[in-house]
Amino acid sequence: MSQRDSGLPGSDPNEGPLPSMRTMSDFAEQPPAPGIDITKPHVARIYDYFLGGKHNYAADREAAAQLLQVMPTVRTAARVNRRFLIEAVRWLAQEAGIRQFLDIGSGLPTQQNVHEVAQAIDPNAKVVYVDNDPLVRVHADALLATTPNTVVIEADLRDPEGLLNRPELRERLDFTKPIALLLVSIVHFIEDTAQALKVVKTLRDALPSGSYVVLSHGVHDESIADTLDEAVAIYRRSNTGVTPRTRDEIARFFEGCTMIGNGLSPMAEWSIRGPLVDHEENRIVSINELPEMRGFPLLCGVGRIER
Repeated sequence: MSQRDSGLPGSDPNEGPLPSMRTMSDFAEQPPAPGIDITKPHVARIYDYFLGGKHNYAADREAAAQLLQVMPTVRTAARVNRRFLIEAVRWLAQEAGIRQFLDIGSGLPTQQNVHEVAQAIDPNAKVVYVDNDPLVRVHADALLATTPNTVVIEADLRDPEGLLNRPELRERLDFTKPIALLLVSIVHFIEDTAQALKVVKTLRDALPSGSYVVLSHGVHDESIADTLDEAVAIYRRSNTGVTPRTRDEIARFFEGCTMIGNGLSPMAEWSIRGPLVDHEENRIVSINELPEMRGFPLLCGVGRIER
């Protein structure tokens, strides 16, 4: 959203003086499309705010401020999580030869989107974004209008069979060839663990051998249980709840997979290339910021499906 589009006083330099009878309430943020509720926080827009994006609203920023009070490093954590996604996609395209990516819970367009990272290596790489937030569809459609190898589908992770049967998905991806399934900071929004395991298994089982699962997930840590409870309560006031899980529960999402790099690791320690280095092309977060993430309750991993 540009300043001109923001609806705030002075956003249009040709607008001229404002009439004295207009109040700030006249300049309240407006939804970008009919049917999109911006009065209630949404996890995709909260994440967008943490990443420095512009596709967020007052309710999202208020929830983000509450989360920052509870977990002051959560903004940096969002960027480190984004680093994980970017590094994983780059390695999959560059080293593993993957040319198909299914990004579920993709969120709003931001820095170094999956298709930009993958298609910088091979312009023919296919990317399917999936999200249940109509705002994501609004912005992604505009972004992808001139990107023929990329498509966005509005669908819900909790209905994996419905997603797998979508013709747009089957037209774009060849399920006889390896696919990277990206589940980055999304599965913990399925509150029931049995359902979450079933959902991921259904998706994983649909992929051929040689495919990959890329996943990050909030971990339950007894040492900060009170802090996690406060964060969970804030998310429950948004559009969804959240369930941190134990390391063993998170590891089950990778059943049948061979872990790559240093395996299922805390986000600040994860690496797929060996020792952590500060890549020039990965400026979303500096390696110097990683130490403050030690102990942050998020695990990351990349696993290759073996059959």
